[in-house]
Amino acid sequence: MSTGPSVHELITVVLREGGDVVALRRCTQSACRAAGLKGSALVRLTTVVSEAGEHLLGAARLTARLSLERDGVAVLLAVRFGWAEARRPPGTLLTAAERLLDESGLLPAGDGDGHELLLAQRLPAPATSLGELAADVRGRLAGGDATADLVDTLRTQNRQLLAALEESQRQQEELQRLNAELEETNAGVVALYSELAGELEETNSGVVALYAELEDKTRQLERADAYKSRFWANVSHELRSPVNSVIALARLLLDSAADPLTDEQRRQVSLVQASGSTLLALVDELLDIAKAESGRLEPHPAEVDLRSLLHQLRGMLQGTAQPGVDLRIPDHIPLRPLVTDEVMLTRILRNVLSNALKFTVGGRVALEVAEEEREDGDRFVFRVQDTGVGIPAEELERVFEEFYQVRGPHQRGRAGTGLGLPYARRLTELLGGRLTLDSEVGRGTRVIIEIPARLGRGPGDATAAVTGAEPPPHPDAAWPAEPVPPTGSGGPLVGSVVVVDDDETFLTAVRPLLAAVAGPVTVVTDSGRAVATVERERPDAVLLDLDMPGPDGYEVYRRLAANPATAAVPVVVLTALEAGDVDRARLAGVRAVLNKSRLTAADLAAALSRPQAAPAADRPSAPAPAGDQPSTPAPSTSPRAKERR
Repeated sequence: MSTGPSVHELITVVLREGGDVVALRRCTQSACRAAGLKGSALVRLTTVVSEAGEHLLGAARLTARLSLERDGVAVLLAVRFGWAEARRPPGTLLTAAERLLDESGLLPAGDGDGHELLLAQRLPAPATSLGELAADVRGRLAGGDATADLVDTLRTQNRQLLAALEESQRQQEELQRLNAELEETNAGVVALYSELAGELEETNSGVVALYAELEDKTRQLERADAYKSRFWANVSHELRSPVNSVIALARLLLDSAADPLTDEQRRQVSLVQASGSTLLALVDELLDIAKAESGRLEPHPAEVDLRSLLHQLRGMLQGTAQPGVDLRIPDHIPLRPLVTDEVMLTRILRNVLSNALKFTVGGRVALEVAEEEREDGDRFVFRVQDTGVGIPAEELERVFEEFYQVRGPHQRGRAGTGLGLPYARRLTELLGGRLTLDSEVGRGTRVIIEIPARLGRGPGDATAAVTGAEPPPHPDAAWPAEPVPPTGSGGPLVGSVVVVDDDETFLTAVRPLLAAVAGPVTVVTDSGRAVATVERERPDAVLLDLDMPGPDGYEVYRRLAANPATAAVPVVVLTALEAGDVDRARLAGVRAVLNKSRLTAADLAAALSRPQAAPAADRPSAPAPAGDQPSTPAPSTSPRAKERR
């Protein structure tokens, strides 16, 4: 290696055994003192040099060369280890050297064979030249204080060893103290864990019990809700029969062919008929709400004649406005087709307008119709604005609760059920729209109804598209009345008729209608004797109710169709059920299904004169239940079981 003026070698130590490492450490300490390096810098350099010598001991041709070197303006005391093999010092040593010393690093050997490890500390600026300082250090290393340095080294090592032992003892005591604290803490943690585990187990038991109770309450609420819906449906069906009879009897009294009435009698009967119609509408609403809650109320979209619908609303509601109230319903001609459920839309607008008229004593109730183009599709918007009493802000959401009514003087003399707005909102949602309301006390209320211009096909329509059959009509849609064909001689359209129905009031109301279109009429109020009566009488037609005790109308029709003697007799169904509630699949082959509340002589005549459909007996049908033969059942002993001509 070059030994120019910037590098002055001091001594080279060959390292073959442990004693050589001790000698290297002693030489390093002596060189540090001679060069003016003291304190922690001396300790760090001698310690790292000693550690490096011990780690590298055994390497081939291992040497340690001490030198003074100039690095720019700085002067370094350097120890360079050299060895002739691929062995490397441990990474921990290199890291410690880098942290403790001013200069360190693992370098390739100058001759390319082996490695060189540099360990160096900066020296204070020397008072003499670097060469003079190097000569002085060499003299010290070769002088007589080597023995003193060795003794000092041993003393220093002894002091360090004692200090290390004391520190180890102190750490041992501290470790014992920490272990004791840890054991105490562990005991506390175990006790706390046991306590928390007990509390958690108790809490879990409570949660499980509460969850079970909630499940039980949920089942009870579901049952109660199902009972409520079933009650509404049953009560609605039970109310239909007497209400239909009241309306039918009032219609008979008002018929031009009936005995003439005085003006007062006609007014009173008209009131009876109007009240019956109102009650029937309320029953329909109750039934629709029950259907909606059970998911059975479905819209049946078709193109709507909006102008005609508004005209009908105007005529229907004009007479209900209080004196001094101006009802404004526009004669709107739509710019685009409106495809929705016409009956549902009519009921929505009728309920909202009726509600506005009910609580408006002066001013106006106005309906506005607008058509809007939106990103999600075209919409029809109906706005109903009134100048009525208004609704307090805190009551705005509650008015959509079923049966809830805002209490106050405005309710005096205005009976209601609290179903109008909830029913209207529910129907609006079924039509794919929304109903919103804002109001101010003393200034009036505005209701906004938004529905899509084209409602998608409902489930009933989808079924019709698959089977090729016509979709079932809406619950409020009656079978279309056909013109009554002329009878030629003015006699009845059909000969004898058998009527199977247990409702005495309805039988009284329907008798005059039958007298106009049929010959002899046989009435059977016990459905169990219906098949035997039809087989015996061989009538030209059978009028059949569906809701009867004993065998219901569906079962009676099945028996008629299964009996070869009665299968060819035309059957017309008369029912208080709406068409949507009738199971059409079980009535395949009947001539017509007519609603009792809207029954007219023209309806009966049209149904009885229709061409006969293929008998159900000629069609594939489910087999009769075991033991149920189409033979005549045993006569009933019920006092209601009788036949009448």
